[in-house]
Amino acid sequence: MGETGAKTLLHCLQEEGVEVIFGYPGGAVLPIYDALYDSPIRHVLVRHEQGAVHAADGYARVSGKVGVCLATSGPGATNLVTGLATALMDSTPMVAITGQVARALIGTDAFQEVDTIGVTRAITKHSYLVEDAREIPRIVHEAFHIARTGRPGPVLIDIPKNVALQRGTYPHPTAPPGRRGYRFHKEADPGAVETAAQAIAQAERPLLIVGGGVVQSGTEDCLGRLMAAIDAPAASTLMGLGAIAGTDPRHLGLLGMHGTYAANRATSQADLVIGIGLRFDDRVTGSAPHFAPQAKIVHMEIDEAEMEKIVRVDYPVLGDLRYALPALLAALERNPSKVSDAVRSAWWEEIRAWEAHQGWTALTPMELGGEDGKLLRPQAVIQEIYKATGGEAVIVTDVGQHQMWTALLYPFARTRQLVTSGGLGTMGFGLPAALGAQMAQPEADVWLISGDGSIQMNIQEMATATNYGLPVRVVVINNHQLGMVRQWQELFHQERYSAVAMTDLPDYRLLAQAYGWKGLRVESAQELHAALRECQSHRGPIILDVVVEPQENVFPMVPAGQSLSDVILEKPQSAVERS
Repeated sequence: MGETGAKTLLHCLQEEGVEVIFGYPGGAVLPIYDALYDSPIRHVLVRHEQGAVHAADGYARVSGKVGVCLATSGPGATNLVTGLATALMDSTPMVAITGQVARALIGTDAFQEVDTIGVTRAITKHSYLVEDAREIPRIVHEAFHIARTGRPGPVLIDIPKNVALQRGTYPHPTAPPGRRGYRFHKEADPGAVETAAQAIAQAERPLLIVGGGVVQSGTEDCLGRLMAAIDAPAASTLMGLGAIAGTDPRHLGLLGMHGTYAANRATSQADLVIGIGLRFDDRVTGSAPHFAPQAKIVHMEIDEAEMEKIVRVDYPVLGDLRYALPALLAALERNPSKVSDAVRSAWWEEIRAWEAHQGWTALTPMELGGEDGKLLRPQAVIQEIYKATGGEAVIVTDVGQHQMWTALLYPFARTRQLVTSGGLGTMGFGLPAALGAQMAQPEADVWLISGDGSIQMNIQEMATATNYGLPVRVVVINNHQLGMVRQWQELFHQERYSAVAMTDLPDYRLLAQAYGWKGLRVESAQELHAALRECQSHRGPIILDVVVEPQENVFPMVPAGQSLSDVILEKPQSAVERS
């Protein structure tokens, strides 16, 4: 009789090194769950399918492995959509497995039937509908190959119930995994590398911009040698944070809409921008026609579709950074700098002046507040979290003001230390992603910094943390507002605040008690310091509700559609007068 397609699936997953699956059962995947009963693969039962896909995402980002999630057909599959789009935008390697109605029922609007392939085609690298169990070994191995190679991303496998039940003996592929038409670039063209090196050798005001490709490729050490070789400052995209230590004096911090003054000014004044593993998305460039107006652009990237999609590129270097960066270093040895020390020193003097002008760095203490009737400043709360963790924690964020304050004010020391939704900006990402991160690194201190809007979107996953003994630490930056929306309404919509006020609910201490967590609430500096110490020492999941100043905005800020030189450093005087 042989084994079922479901058992073959699990054997294939084991061969791919899968240790954990995040999922939620339903009728169409019951054969797979029956096979899981005897499998060594650990299954984590989440409380919502969106929790499964975000947890798989967090697991993948911290571990560097392919994250795996499992959901049933129909609403189970459609509940994965936001998480798949999140993973695609941020290049997270993932395989999502969904159940489907029996093949004979496909197209009949059967109970819990959805065209999952049609729904997910635009938000995955590839999607498979398995029509025969004999295809499962090939498809699984192809799916993992596609998910983890080239520019990583999510792949979906849709398995009809009758296929999962089909019995037989299914030969495993002997050839290396591959798919017709699937190509990615490994080694960069030597001529392109040489031309880029020659441009770098002649640059007087070079600037590196570091993206998530460095994190995905594990080439941060090579990046450090490049920075030293050309003595250039570097700025980071949100996804690139951690590739350069936040305390490195060459690191100017975050670039773009909420980037530091120094990073944005340097981009506007550089004569050569060297973009490494990034997409040049709108949050980084501001107005694309006005991006780096004085600079030629080197773009090192594995995804050909990103070349010149947003900005002009003078020196494209298409290839895997694992090969391209060492090749560039070798080419630079053949093309030593033609710029005098005096010229390079003058560039650094400008950089340091811009850093001083912005008035703060990530390591400059900010007033905490919480005394004399003043509410706590959220920016300083982030700095206090950094002190409490010693800068060593894995930090997960949701999306909003707290996310930008964290990116600006927590100096990340290493790659895979920050887990955040960048491209899609998915509220509700944080808690399940933190659980996935904790599952990937059980001994790590995992902290989620969230907002009172984001945390409630997948708050049911508190039960998952309790059930599996995941000691995540959650800090809610609670301004009783949808803070980033309120900020835009204040600055660009004449303070016409519409649907942004959040009531003083829930009581997170009572909610924590209901879910088996410990819950704390603070409003003063003295309470905060004690609470953070308790968060650090507590061995179970804990949530800390930090009440902060509701009117605080994220600055610097570049208004949407404007150039990086149009940065706002503080609340405009007109807004101050109105408030």
